Amino acid sequence: MEFIFLTGMSGAGKSNAANALEDLGFYCIDNIPPMLITSFVDLAKKGELNVSKIAIVTDIRSGDAFNNIEKVFKTLSDENVFYKIVFLDASNVELARRYSETRRKHPLCDEYNITINQAVKKERAMLQNIRAMSNFVIDTTNLKSGQLKNQLSRLFVGEGVSSFNISVVSFGFKYGPAADANLVFDVRCLPNPFYIDELKPLTGLDEAVSSYVMNFDASKEFANKILDLIEFALPKYLEEGKSQLVIAVGCTGGKHRSVTFAELIYKRVKELGYRVSVSHRDIEKR
Repeated sequence: MEFIFLTGMSGAGKSNAANALEDLGFYCIDNIPPMLITSFVDLAKKGELNVSKIAIVTDIRSGDAFNNIEKVFKTLSDENVFYKIVFLDASNVELARRYSETRRKHPLCDEYNITINQAVKKERAMLQNIRAMSNFVIDTTNLKSGQLKNQLSRLFVGEGVSSFNISVVSFGFKYGPAADANLVFDVRCLPNPFYIDELKPLTGLDEAVSSYVMNFDASKEFANKILDLIEFALPKYLEEGKSQLVIAVGCTGGKHRSVTFAELIYKRVKELGYRVSVSHRDIEKR
């Protein structure tokens, strides 16, 4: 059982971090009062939630109850609960700017009748102990949400691209577009096996069809250009925090050329080390 506690400065990006961890397979719960944490952990350890990775956001929104958070962590340690604390931080100027832009109130403004700048400074003083005991401190002053997600992925999933899910799908334009696709490649410009009698009943999964499609110079050049583009683009999507990507390849009926190219793309993406699957939407249609 893996527990991560997200805490830190208000406005530093704890909600974005929780969303990122959710994409990475964590069960996330936001703004849980400290007095409920041990009970929640007990339920999770007993298998009541049927999850193995849990991220809990707790911060000064809990009011005076948050003063007990250090005691809660000590109790968990005494009970041999394995957990990590991630503290989200940013510069005072940046935090004040974020609150000013969003027109939201800092949690301490009303409680102490102070300005945003004063609230940020007061909160920093209140959190200095929890910051010191945190396992990881992430400064989000200059981080985009995608970069924050990448940092969390490296910390809790590991190096590489295992949290990035890619789906390759072939389809036939005559049955409608691939509506959920992020990248769409149209291969109807290539020679069509449909007009070869012995190939017509087969699909791009058959060696005879794929060999026919890829026997033309135009097909080889088109494939190289598509694969080069995908190889270039995938790290860019990853840097921006993309968690899922759908690459679609279409031909007229979704049975021959698109299937051949979808399989080529699938194999190349898999060779690059990404988590990838392939499916053929219209391959069984007549």
